[in-house]
Amino acid sequence: MKKVTLHTLTQMKASGEKITCLTAYDACFAKVQDEAGVEIILVGDSLGMVLQGNNSTLPVTVEEMVYHTRAVARGTQRAMVMADMPFMSYATPAQAMQNAGLLMQAGAHILKLEGGAWLAETVRMLSDRGVPVCAHLGLTPQAVNKLGGFRVQGRTPESARELLDDAAILEEAGASMLLLECVPSSLAAAITQQAQVPVIGIGAGAATDSQVLVMHDLLGLNTGYVPRFVKNFMTEAEDIPGAFRAYVAAVKEGRFPSDEHGFE
Repeated sequence: MKKVTLHTLTQMKASGEKITCLTAYDACFAKVQDEAGVEIILVGDSLGMVLQGNNSTLPVTVEEMVYHTRAVARGTQRAMVMADMPFMSYATPAQAMQNAGLLMQAGAHILKLEGGAWLAETVRMLSDRGVPVCAHLGLTPQAVNKLGGFRVQGRTPESARELLDDAAILEEAGASMLLLECVPSSLAAAITQQAQVPVIGIGAGAATDSQVLVMHDLLGLNTGYVPRFVKNFMTEAEDIPGAFRAYVAAVKEGRFPSDEHGFE
């Protein structure tokens, strides 16, 4: 079983093979996703909402992320483990360095940070010290209070230009991947074409190199509002492993996401 690395993902982007990503928060689900062929398992700070019952990701702590990252890493043999750095854990480069060390030692292979061009110094510092970074752009849930809610980003010419520029700046600073959340499909396509690194999308159309969903959404375990970009894969599977396999197949074959899951 060959380990998924950044080199693997870069080769997949170059060849046009779609990359799959799902969230997991424990060893059991990580193992099942790994066996289903998921390339990237994201230990998301979304655990604050789907596991803890909070109305945002902001209450999640570094200690909680370390705990869940360690659990996921134990259940994973092939997939890359990506961990979120939680709210205010990377407000300064020095703070980011300290907390990044904890998450990497817990078993993460790459860390995801939310933000735009202001993150460049931190991304460069982490990258120079051997810590791969995925830069999360668009709808950044940790900034939900500033954004005024969970709203699509990049719909005006000015904001679209800013996202394009931010993506280029963060890649130049050393970001190994980009993640676009809730941006118009055409903008996501432009950023993906511009980028030399793999681009993950959620609510960003089908043109990105990779797709990610929160595991609970994929399994139809929504307890409230269901975002437009979500699809319940349990409806076409007999069990949870089958749902994960159906998701992987749908992304690989270009059947998910469809136009109904994106924004213009």
